[in-house]
Order: sequence, then C-alpha cells, then structure tokens
Amino acid sequence: MQMDLTEEQQMIRDTARQFADSELAPNAAALDEHEGREILLGNLKNLAELGFMGLNIEAQYGGTEAGVIAFSTAITELARGCAATAVTVSVTNMVAEVIQAIGNDQQKSTYLPRICSGEYPAAGFCLTETGAGSDPAAMRTRAVRVGDEWVLNGSKIYITSAEYAGCFVVWAVTDAEAAKGKGISCFIVDNGLAGIDISKAEDKMGQRGSATNVVNFTDCRIPASALMGSEGQGFKVAVGELAGGRIGIGSLALGVGLAALDYAKAYLGEREQFGAKIGNFQGLQWMLADRYTELEAARLLLMQAAWDKQQGRDFGTSAAMAKLFASEKANDACYSALQMMGGAGYIREYPLERMARDVRVTSIYEGTSEIQRVIIARNLLKDVL
Repeated sequence: MQMDLTEEQQMIRDTARQFADSELAPNAAALDEHEGREILLGNLKNLAELGFMGLNIEAQYGGTEAGVIAFSTAITELARGCAATAVTVSVTNMVAEVIQAIGNDQQKSTYLPRICSGEYPAAGFCLTETGAGSDPAAMRTRAVRVGDEWVLNGSKIYITSAEYAGCFVVWAVTDAEAAKGKGISCFIVDNGLAGIDISKAEDKMGQRGSATNVVNFTDCRIPASALMGSEGQGFKVAVGELAGGRIGIGSLALGVGLAALDYAKAYLGEREQFGAKIGNFQGLQWMLADRYTELEAARLLLMQAAWDKQQGRDFGTSAAMAKLFASEKANDACYSALQMMGGAGYIREYPLERMARDVRVTSIYEGTSEIQRVIIARNLLKDVL
C-alpha cells in the first residue's frame, strides 16, 4: 500500500481542512442548536462545487474521480470542523456510488450530475426500518409491480438528510415468497412524489445539525424505470455499499476524535495548577499519548480499507475492522479529552461537550460495533466452521 498521499489527495485534504476551519467549525455550535439551516445548505452547495459530493464518481457525470483514499481523508478533515456536515457528505457520496455501481446509463446521467453539482443538496440512503436495523434482510417495505409502475408502501427510519435530499435510494421487498434477503430490490426515487411523507427531524443526542427523519411511503407510485440493477438482487447491493459506508463513518469518527484531542492539547498548554501548566503532569501526558497513538492506528486501518476498495479487492473485513476500531477509539479520545479539561470540558461554552455527543453514534450507525465484530469473526472463521 502506498503510504504517502498523492499530490491530488493532498490537495483534497488541504482544501477540506481549510473549508472546515473557515466555514464549518465557526457554525458547528449554531447547527447543534438547530440554527443556521441555510448556512448548512449553503455549505453543502459550496462543498459540491469543490467536488466533495462525488469524490469517487466518474468525471463524465460531474464527479471528481479522486478515489476512496481521498474520500476517507476528506471526510476526516470535514468532521474536524462539523460532524453533522461531514455525515451528510459521507452519505451523499455513498448514494452516488450506489447509482454509479448498479444504475443504468439513463439513471446515472440523470441523477449523478444533480448530486455532484449540488443541485440536490443531499441524497438519502433508505434501508433501515423499525424491525430491520442490524438485520436489514427483515425489511417489510414492499414494492408491487402494477403495469408500468411500482407501488411502494412502508417506512424507513433514521434517514440522514431526508428532508432536504433530492432523491433516495430505496430498498423494498418485491418478491414476498422468496427466501429471506432474496426478494429485495433497489430503486431510485425522487423526493417530493405523491405518497412520500417525511417526518420532522428527530431530536437527537448528537450530530444535531444533520436532519434525521422517518420517510413514509404510502401507495407511492414510481415508474418501472426506477428499478436499479436486477430485480431481487438488492440485498447484495446493500451489504456491499454498507461496507463502503463504514469507511466514511470510521473516517468521520477519526476526525471528531482528532479535533477533540487537538483542543484538549491546547488547553493543557494554557491551564495551570499547583504552579505549573497541567501539560507537565505525567498522567495527562500519558493519556494524551495513548489516545493519539490509537487514532493514528485507526487512520492506518482506514487507509488499508480504502486502499483495498480502491484496488478492487474484497474490503468487507478491513472496512469492518477500521470502522470498529476508529469509532471506539474516537469515543475514547473525546471522553479522555473532556476528562483532561476537567469541569471546563463539561461546559457547553467549550466544544468538547458537543464532540462527545457527536462521536457517540459512530459506534452505532452503519453497523454497530457488535455487528462489526460479527462480520470480522465470520470472515476469520469461514474456512474452519
């Protein structure tokens, strides 16, 4: 694996870092208070114009063609400034990659330029249901063919950016008689169609600047041409794309963890107790050293997973390992950073309190840490069990 970033990857990283510092970080606290939605949408549009909404999408569709490593690096830098914005960018890229992977020429030429250009502020990934989270094959949303249309009925929950997404990739059962997971198909659906109802945004613990909604489909009629890929093959697509999404969420977690440690490190150089800067105390030094070391290991795991995907290799296990380790260690980093700051870390005047809330969900969505361990163990044991 090439350890050094290419010139293009460095440029993308630096651009993301500059944008995060100048545009995202100053507004992160306001977004957390559900203020500044227009600022969020403006930043998403600007990020699209900079090429961040199609980092692994072909240039003919308006994408950047920068690859998976550039995507991972960019999400990390954006998350340093604002996790809520970074998750929107990550999920939108994931939706675009689904369309590129299994969409036909008409679907790709219609939707990808709108996503990459920012005409659509975001795109939604509609997979999870109340009874189908860690077990997506148990979904109950149905799509029934009626003439030249499909009729969708069901509900999807925890959908990132649903209220301002231009389109959704939606999974639904099209063959109720098929074995579990075998009769699921994938559709591209325009937001705003009759029969689509989007709930108000969930009142979340963290990443509050990013809308998370329930999307209800009630006799929603979509054209037969909305089917992506082969009928009944959607579950396999979902599993593959979730693996790629784990690289994005692991990268996001890394960014939040690094931002927390950087803030705490600066505080260690300012705060005095017992006549000395607290950064001189060995206990805090070791805590800082351990957390930075763990996040560097997380970065390398993410680079390996991104490299595997970029090279066309099987990356399911490496992505699960990277997402598991990065999200868990980023949680540790945020709580350690808060501890290093003592009572100040608990006060909302400082960003550590928000970062600790923002990072918590990274070990839950795109597959919980427990599910990542199941995936890793299953792949390790497949030759002996």
